[in-house]
Amino acid sequence: MKPDLREALRNGVLVGDGAMGTYLYQMGFPVGISYEELNLLKPDVIRDVHRRYYEAGARLIETNTFSANRERLSKFGLENEVEAINRAGVELARQAVGDDAYVVGAVGSLRAGKRKNVRTAKIKEDLRQQIEVLLDAKVDGLLLETFYDLEEMLLVLKLVRKLSPLPVICQFATEGAGATMDGVPLKEAFARLLAAGADVVGFNCRSGPNGLMRSLEKVAGLPDAPPLSVFPNAGLADYEDGRYTFAATPQYFGETARRFVDQGARIVGGCCGTTPEHIAAIASSLAGYIPEPHAANRTAAVAVAEPQPLVQVSGGQAGGQQPKPNIVDLVKERVTVIVELDPPRDLDIAKFMAGAAALKEVGVDALTMADNSLAVTRMSNMALGSLVQEQVGIRPLIHIACRDRNMIGTQSHMMGLHALDIDHVLAVTGDPAKFGDLPGSSSVYDLTSFEIIRMIKQLNEGVAFSGKPLKKRANFIVGAAFNPNVKHLDKAVQRLERKIEAGADYIMTQPVYDPKLIEAVRESTKHLEVPIFIGIAPLASGGNAEFLHNEVPGVLLSDEVRRRMSGLKGEEGRAMGVQIARELLDVAIEHFNGIYLMTPFMAYEMTVDLTRYVWEKSGRRDYHLSPLAK
Repeated sequence: MKPDLREALRNGVLVGDGAMGTYLYQMGFPVGISYEELNLLKPDVIRDVHRRYYEAGARLIETNTFSANRERLSKFGLENEVEAINRAGVELARQAVGDDAYVVGAVGSLRAGKRKNVRTAKIKEDLRQQIEVLLDAKVDGLLLETFYDLEEMLLVLKLVRKLSPLPVICQFATEGAGATMDGVPLKEAFARLLAAGADVVGFNCRSGPNGLMRSLEKVAGLPDAPPLSVFPNAGLADYEDGRYTFAATPQYFGETARRFVDQGARIVGGCCGTTPEHIAAIASSLAGYIPEPHAANRTAAVAVAEPQPLVQVSGGQAGGQQPKPNIVDLVKERVTVIVELDPPRDLDIAKFMAGAAALKEVGVDALTMADNSLAVTRMSNMALGSLVQEQVGIRPLIHIACRDRNMIGTQSHMMGLHALDIDHVLAVTGDPAKFGDLPGSSSVYDLTSFEIIRMIKQLNEGVAFSGKPLKKRANFIVGAAFNPNVKHLDKAVQRLERKIEAGADYIMTQPVYDPKLIEAVRESTKHLEVPIFIGIAPLASGGNAEFLHNEVPGVLLSDEVRRRMSGLKGEEGRAMGVQIARELLDVAIEHFNGIYLMTPFMAYEMTVDLTRYVWEKSGRRDYHLSPLAK
């Protein structure tokens, strides 16, 4: 009879198995299916994979259940198969290996690096269901793997500890960063997990042996030298001729296995890209190998560089000038105007720059530029933002849509904005790509609007999306969008409250065309501490009014406005549009200091006129000077 898993780790080293998903991919099973469903559809295949790893020398075998929870399975219509898939996963692993192997139930993260895309209640509900099945199927322990933030890992660990005393292995996904994705230093994160009942702590995925070696160095000197686990990828993935490949050889894995053990690892296996050959190399390298008695603590003496103090850099200034007040500060003191001017759909920026200059002259407080609104391709708002800041002298406020960039591109984009000294942004979801001018393009949506707000605010703490330190702090002022043109305003406000909880500093609304709705928005949001910029978009014609009302999401015109605009075109239509906007501004200025004007069809003369009107109504006399000119 084999000893308890805890005892086995106290007395030696266990070889873990290798990848399941990428190995199935190499065997010909395509990306885009549920590999966990193969427990039911192709049990012989899954059993054979486990057998190959066992014969290669693995004695810690993970069940094929990494994504076998209700949330992940629902994407394949399998939400009612949670119990069947998890039970089969345990049975197949048991059938494939000998009595000397430990079968651990694999449980993956629901958030998967998207910090707040799954609520706490959902995590508890779905992972509890999966874990209860795995425990009932008599696993030897549980492996919580590929978690990115400590908050979720602690939540699941505490849930397990309420259900079972079985051994629990907790592994973060990392690539050499010194902190978890929610900004907790790795050494502190491990200490908190051990205090909460984890038996083994470690790393898997995201990087190869070199990256995980660096991560182990960062947790050197943990009290009582707990057993560590490492499951590196087979190096970095490449995409060649339509196939994913990995570069790290089995020989390389064999060479690094002893180094892992010398740094305290008591479980060494493989993650993405690894095969039975990689595991055989690990097993051969570690056969009969016994680390020196104090080798597990050796890394405590390794000099770990102290983190450099973070430098706070205030945006918007050069040459030692005093920082100008940001939009949030301004709107608390006086009526403040943001004007939207759409980037051009072609390569001619002359009219755009002329509009920016005219709006600067009339004293707008910020010029905001959408991020390919309505999924229509336009010139980069980052490039134009930099131009208007440098050449016109007006503050740019850049929209950041979740649609067009994955997490890598989003952080890169934000870092570029920081380098350009552009520090005011608006986080939006973005209209689906298939309804724009390039319907064959993809909508990314790696992040929700809530997540992107949190991620941007994390940059302000000097922490990257990955958890790595950034050496400096960003200084972003982050806005959130709010659509009051809904049937149930109270529910929309509740959603808005969640954006504020995520870190939104100010709010910009969709255009409002009903004075009573402006008053209702004020009444329903007066408890909020962040400022609101009420959206006013002058109409250009009757056709423009009908298009906005009937075809643009989030825009709703009153019957009276549609009647007044009906049939109007050209100058007559623009004149009526300005008149209606003035009437709306009369009400808006009574209730809000923040005014958000949207320029239709590059007709910036209309928003210049309305900006003057705002200043006259609010009693401001120096509006001919821009805030940056003073």
